[in-house]
Amino acid sequence: MVTKDEIAKCAEAIVNGTSIKKEEAVIIRGGVHVQELLEEIGILCYKRGAHPLIISLSDEYSARVYEEVPTEILEVTPKHYLAAVKEADAYIVVEPFKDPRVQTRFPREKVAAKTKANVPIRKLLHGEEGPGKKWTYAGWPTHEAAEFYGVEYEVLERLIIGGIAVPTSILKGYISRLAEKLREADILHVTDEKGTDFICKIKGRRINEDDGVIDEYDIKVGDTGNNLPAGEVFIAPHETFGEGILFCPVTIDRLTNKIIRDATLKFKDGRLILNECSARVNGEEMIDSFRRCIEIDRANEREVRTTNIAELGIGCNPAINRAIGYILTDEKLGGSVHLAFGSNLSYGGTSKSCMHWDFVTDSSATIEIADTGEVIMKKGKIQ
Repeated sequence: MVTKDEIAKCAEAIVNGTSIKKEEAVIIRGGVHVQELLEEIGILCYKRGAHPLIISLSDEYSARVYEEVPTEILEVTPKHYLAAVKEADAYIVVEPFKDPRVQTRFPREKVAAKTKANVPIRKLLHGEEGPGKKWTYAGWPTHEAAEFYGVEYEVLERLIIGGIAVPTSILKGYISRLAEKLREADILHVTDEKGTDFICKIKGRRINEDDGVIDEYDIKVGDTGNNLPAGEVFIAPHETFGEGILFCPVTIDRLTNKIIRDATLKFKDGRLILNECSARVNGEEMIDSFRRCIEIDRANEREVRTTNIAELGIGCNPAINRAIGYILTDEKLGGSVHLAFGSNLSYGGTSKSCMHWDFVTDSSATIEIADTGEVIMKKGKIQ
């Protein structure tokens, strides 16, 4: 189990990573199972002269909301919560669910309704209507989550707590090497041993370095988001360029939270060809989730970009050595590449969407700069 000392260190990493400052208003949200951590974060905010607001919910309450509240109520954006987010300077979330299996029982139409209600909140957080907010999403291990992902609890704790504990200086060493190699690149060609084979274009796009801290440069360029564990280089590729196939051994459904296995995604001109995408496990669920988010975007955005390429990321956290379906850690897996589809405005791209869905390759990825022939990663090893 996570010790009190580790809880304190994680709280410090979260507050430092979000760069909390004096007089800032901070929303802190999570499940009641992480109440001790939420309160430790709150105390650290107070000690910096900031003003925290803690919101914590139980799995049972969330389940009852989706079971008992009518769809037409769930699709309405709560005006008081929207106002709170508008006035906040920072937004911190620690894993909201003790047992991820609870989410798999939520009715799909109600999840879509809640996604619709969150559109104005997303726009505020991610700078689609203004400068955006500093935000951090932190993972947390539970025995229930370990059972859901099919791993021993000790494995999940090592991936999350061990991943958070990696010093920023070490992450920067991996990240800066990759970022430097990518700065002058135009077209990338990505392959792996499982069938991934695609190209994408990154020339002229911002190289984002996820080292676990939102610093002044990040704020200046609009990169105001933070994940813990951290450890990736990510870019918003040109959204209407690129083609090929990505094979993802395991991911999670963005609406139903069900595990998806052996997904094969085909795209052309930067957009998924949904009729040619599949998965061995829960493939129909995956396609249906994309289609439902397309409908939400059609009602809220000028241009539908739900299935356009949104992100190319390269994992490089040395404490994360396997993918389990937990995207927060999977995308930091060393030797892997991930593509996301949907929203990428805060990454330096041009797409707005209610969807941002990551698909991580096997850890045997090779990345070649197509215009020069330089190989910057070979079979999962940075060159």
